[in-house]
Amino acid sequence: MFKVLDTCARYRLGEINANEAIEKLKLKLTNSSTNQPNDLVKKYCSVFTPNEKIEF
Repeated sequence: MFKVLDTCARYRLGEINANEAIEKLKLKLTNSSTNQPNDLVKKYCSVFTPNEKIEF
């Protein structure tokens, strides 16, 4: 859980890009679900944010 939150925070702060976040989070980018890496990371990280008003 900490690794997910840490990766999402680093992505949001701009320390890593979406492709690096996808790799660290072990996500799979498929054409059927999402064609943009940023959208996939935003959707995934939004599940783990305690405050719904934070946008990635």
